[in-house]
Amino acid sequence: MSVSIPRISPDLQPAKALVRSLYADMAGADAAGMAEVLSRYMSADCHWYGMHPFHEQTGPSAIAQTFWQPFLSAFSSVQRREDIFFAGLNEIDGFQGQWICSMGHLMGLFDAAFLGIPPTRKIAMLRYAEFHKVRDGQIVESALFVDLIHLMLQAGLNPLRTEQTGAHLIQPGPLTHDGLQFTAGDPEASEITLARINNMIGSIDEANASSDPLHPRDELAIDWNADMLWWGPAGIGATYTIDRYIEQHQGPFRTHISDRAFNGHLCRMAEGNYGGFFGWPNLTLTNSGTFMGFPASDARADMRVVDIYRRDGDRLAENWIFIDILHFLKMQGHDILAEISA
Repeated sequence: MSVSIPRISPDLQPAKALVRSLYADMAGADAAGMAEVLSRYMSADCHWYGMHPFHEQTGPSAIAQTFWQPFLSAFSSVQRREDIFFAGLNEIDGFQGQWICSMGHLMGLFDAAFLGIPPTRKIAMLRYAEFHKVRDGQIVESALFVDLIHLMLQAGLNPLRTEQTGAHLIQPGPLTHDGLQFTAGDPEASEITLARINNMIGSIDEANASSDPLHPRDELAIDWNADMLWWGPAGIGATYTIDRYIEQHQGPFRTHISDRAFNGHLCRMAEGNYGGFFGWPNLTLTNSGTFMGFPASDARADMRVVDIYRRDGDRLAENWIFIDILHFLKMQGHDILAEISA
């Protein structure tokens, strides 16, 4: 288990400061002013990855118009409740790109309909994970994953065909309350974290390819603490301990999904005890057995996924996951947003 993170690397603190300044200015902006705020920090051709129905956009104006203006028109008094913040060099491009990751909830009063989701006039918390690539003092790439099904459940809607196998709840930040890495992380700890993440990915690949794979409990015990916490997306839900993870996610996933193809990641990085990645898409697969209650389909469907990890000791302890489930289902012919608006 090894990975080579350059020990002599650019100072990532200016990139962190840029993103923190962006967030501070966003906190004071309304829907009409968001494009101007973004333009102070993003390049004119900033490439933005957003989940369904936002998809890919180019430039601050398009990003604001597509997501932030509709969101801020529906939610008032928004707060960014940030649980994790770290930076790293991107392994995928040979540790050249500087990236920042932020994760938490966007909390506000849900006062008007958003994407057909009815307002509650109460507190609502939209789970988010965001990645920014910084170059020459500007954000040149950005990805925003939000858990829209989680928001639907808060609004009293259950658009899925069955109850999720894990738990639905407002997900907390790290047990250790040290996820906000505003100061520089230890390079050696970063290397250990990224190596463990890579080893975990390799364990999954090996299990998929093997004709006689390890028992899932033995496979997971290589890279995970026994009391692992898997904070899954709404539609699947959260699970606790290796055994319940197998029962409530891994088992159903491996039973009902087939022909998995790993497409790689756009960013994979670590700082200190935290690390993560996202892909576009990470996986292409087939729902061969009513996954999440939806009928089996011959359609090949993509999963755009974020995984964010906390390492404790020599193994992974917590994992926060975002999946563009609406896009995954739409590729199978199920347009959830159209259904809730009908």
